Amino acid sequence: MKQTILLVEDDDAIADLVQQQLSEAGYRVQREADGLLAMKAIEAQRYDLVLLDLMLPGADGWEVCRFLHAKHQQVPLIIVSARSAEAHRVLGLELGADDYMVKPFSVLELVARVRALLRRVEKMRQPAASTAELYFGKQHRLDPVSRGLRCGDAAIALTLREFDLLYFLARHPGQVFSRTDLLNRVWGSGFDGYEHTVNSHINRLRTKIEENPQQPRLIETVWGVGYKFGLARKGENAGI
Repeated sequence: MKQTILLVEDDDAIADLVQQQLSEAGYRVQREADGLLAMKAIEAQRYDLVLLDLMLPGADGWEVCRFLHAKHQQVPLIIVSARSAEAHRVLGLELGADDYMVKPFSVLELVARVRALLRRVEKMRQPAASTAELYFGKQHRLDPVSRGLRCGDAAIALTLREFDLLYFLARHPGQVFSRTDLLNRVWGSGFDGYEHTVNSHINRLRTKIEENPQQPRLIETVWGVGYKFGLARKGENAGI
């Protein structure tokens, strides 16, 4: 069954070209040129991937991005925008984008990035080699089978990438990893991203698991090196 991509782009010439290339690559493409209509589409259907411009009529791409992750936390997102400033890239990653491409861009490269991201997502959805739950903090529990995180009885929503990053760190407590290490080990050596991707995901994880994200105790920064995780242990009632 073909994977379905939502393309949110108000420039018809760009949208026509991207849709043609994605269709030839074997994907089903639905197009929206308005942010409000895009949110209605996301409300009605779960897509395999969303390609999102930022400057849109109706509602801008930032609003669509927030709406997407509120409705479908684990749907991969690529932002494609003429906004090239680092601040925009950082904000896009902070809001949960998996990739960010700047216009003008190579459509063939975009298709390659879509294909690579969907492959990574499919791989991440496969059962983990280890099925042991990990306990950390006071009441946090990571389940690699359901790919879920709970704190006591409450579920904490994680994107696919957030889960993999947290689970990797939790399996290596006390070990320091550089940003490059984490890109290679969690994103994969073929990931065409940059190191601030790691910072953005760490920041989002801290807001979800730390009592005080400004003074993290679970995911610690090792200045000049990278990050390390506090103790995590396998088994029931093993929280610390």
